[in-house]
Amino acid sequence: MYIQIHNQIKQDIEAGKWKIGDRIPSERDLAVTFGVSRMTLRQAVQTLVDEGVLERRIGAGTYVASQKVQEKVSGVTSFTDLMLAQGKQPSSKTISYHVAKPSLSEIEKLKLPEDAQVLRMERIRYADDVPISFEVATVPYSLISSFSKSEVTRSFYHTLEHKGQYILGGAQQTVSAMLASERIAEYLDIKRNEPILRLRQVSFLQDGQPFEYVRTQYVGTRFEFYLER
Repeated sequence: MYIQIHNQIKQDIEAGKWKIGDRIPSERDLAVTFGVSRMTLRQAVQTLVDEGVLERRIGAGTYVASQKVQEKVSGVTSFTDLMLAQGKQPSSKTISYHVAKPSLSEIEKLKLPEDAQVLRMERIRYADDVPISFEVATVPYSLISSFSKSEVTRSFYHTLEHKGQYILGGAQQTVSAMLASERIAEYLDIKRNEPILRLRQVSFLQDGQPFEYVRTQYVGTRFEFYLER
């Protein structure tokens, strides 16, 4: 249900019902409009916030996000390899793992037909048992249907390369700042509204096929991005 609401709000924004900088109705009003609980409505809105479509302003409500200045970051590196290169032991905790219909955003990012299915998984990623990030990753189910859950959740990129014999290509990445929601703060052992870094990434195989759309929220005091020109 929250995906359907996500899609409708996104369609309304694209149709011009709300423009960049406009405040959308309160969660209470939207819940009444869609005939759902505030919890379901909040999940739909939070998904749009995570995708950068909406933005929350403390004490002021939720607004259609303005376009940000973008910095290009190149390369595709797995979390596992990144942590090992830093001399840290990577690990992860899977919060959810299920096959579902894709949202409009997922269809657009992964260039999927509307009748496709995707694997959507949520994980907390750790370095030496310290929570570093929370991620929501969406992958075309047809790409990983022959892999086991452990093969996907343990080290997805390694499984693609070594078992699937896929060659990884580049990625499109967007990094921005936001405040931790109550849920994310609990997962990452930080305070609510603490600054965090948000990475939205679409990863591609060497032939240009997108194979992953991931939204990751990093603890700002435990992780930094390094750009090399």
